[in-house]
Amino acid sequence: MMKYSDKAVMKAVAICYKPYLKPEEAMIYCNLGRTQLAKKCEEYGIFKNNNGYYKKEDLDLILSAAPTKYDDAAKKLKL
Repeated sequence: MMKYSDKAVMKAVAICYKPYLKPEEAMIYCNLGRTQLAKKCEEYGIFKNNNGYYKKEDLDLILSAAPTKYDDAAKKLKL
């Protein structure tokens, strides 16, 4: 019989090979809670597609700690 931790590890490995992730899978992939994921996605300008899935390449921006779109726009703004 498989333990809960074994199932979690297998699911995490499977998530790494999927191009689109459900919100629950995105939370596991980014290691964030639901509200934290929503905040980060808003901050980085990441949205779900019409089917309700996140694109994994977009979520990689959160994991890489790249500057947000707002930070880039603020740098280009001249006062």
